[in-house]
Amino acid sequence: MTTEIEILIEEIKQGSEPALLTFLELHRAPLLAFINKNMSDALKSKVEASDILQEVSLNAVETLQSMDFEQKPPFNWLCNLAERRIIDNHRKYFQVQKRAAGREVRQPVSAEGAGQGFMDLLVASITSPSQAFSRGAKEMKLLMALESLPEENREAIRLKYVEGLSAKEIADQLDKSDVAVRVMISRSMVKLQELLKHEDEFKSLLG
Repeated sequence: MTTEIEILIEEIKQGSEPALLTFLELHRAPLLAFINKNMSDALKSKVEASDILQEVSLNAVETLQSMDFEQKPPFNWLCNLAERRIIDNHRKYFQVQKRAAGREVRQPVSAEGAGQGFMDLLVASITSPSQAFSRGAKEMKLLMALESLPEENREAIRLKYVEGLSAKEIADQLDKSDVAVRVMISRSMVKLQELLKHEDEFKSLLG
């Protein structure tokens, strides 16, 4: 017996916007839970999960006709859209504001060659690992390199580049000195470069 959800999915595959909107409403709770889980605390202070869900809904309607649901089920597609909106909002509220205030995020000296392209991949990989795996080999290699670091090092990198905290604020959270945090982050960035094995491979992340 065909269920209501199966009927909606078939109608969505045929490009039905009403079916998509009904599907969104039926899955509102799990989508909000997914968004909340993937949002950083800093981002939650700037925007509500329900606002991001609204952006996802609009984006879904706009791109419905171009989707191939044989390759990706509707709910997975909506989760991917949510991940992109979370990353976009993070850049909107933090990276852009930092530039506007003249407070560019300074990379450790050992990672200066990485550039903003690398840092964008880094933030995206930390914020939404499933998105990193779905995007391709570059993001996957970076995510695997991140996962190989000690948990405390990953947390320090996350607090600096995703939460936007200063070394002192990170030190307070990790119960370490400012100097220890700076050294930890710098060495972690060096380690990421080493794990990517070759300088040309590392530079390819920029391209």
